[in-house]
Amino acid sequence: VFLRGRCLYALVLGFVGWTLTAVALGLIQWRVWQVSHSDVISSGVAWVGLWRVCFNSHTLVTPAFTFMHCRSMGLTEAFTPPEVAAGQVLMLLSLVVGLCGNAGGVYAVRNIYFSLEKSTPTRSAFFTTGGLCLLAAVMSLIPLLWNLTSVVTNQTISFPPEFMMPAAPQSQHVGGGVMVGLRFLRVSGAFNCQLHAGKSVVFKKQPKIEIIICSHVSNFF
Repeated sequence: VFLRGRCLYALVLGFVGWTLTAVALGLIQWRVWQVSHSDVISSGVAWVGLWRVCFNSHTLVTPAFTFMHCRSMGLTEAFTPPEVAAGQVLMLLSLVVGLCGNAGGVYAVRNIYFSLEKSTPTRSAFFTTGGLCLLAAVMSLIPLLWNLTSVVTNQTISFPPEFMMPAAPQSQHVGGGVMVGLRFLRVSGAFNCQLHAGKSVVFKKQPKIEIIICSHVSNFF
């Protein structure tokens, strides 16, 4: 029961981490620019995400929004900074790899709950799941830290005139997108599977000397 509970707990946390990675990818508040108040940027605040640049405006409103104007940033646009382009690619890859890792975790936990350890490669499934989740974490960590560094060093972005953005902000700080990604990033992978001698779980073609204890390794920032 202890083994099953720990494995299920790790699987749930892995899924939560993957979901929050998807949330961070979609948020526009990766970098928050404080700009001088103008007729266009009514609130004096603009948000720079991985895919869009948005600000509240009373004069320039995007269709389907009430007070907000947004413009998209493409991967191949000349003005898109490298940290944003890297985030677009690596965060998407992280979602795909993390999804595969969680699928492997479902398969491994299923084997534990239905006592299929003897006939299925359960141990290999746990190791594969941990490796995939660790890879997904590294893929997410690179753009998160890169964008964080850009904010700390007050890097600017040369937006085209149609974006109605100033050449440089008065100041900027890290937004919710980066914070969500950092807080719930699974730095060490979803599963850390350790083998201990002297226990009673039996694997195919091996004596009764090993047990897999699945522990979730989550380093919260």
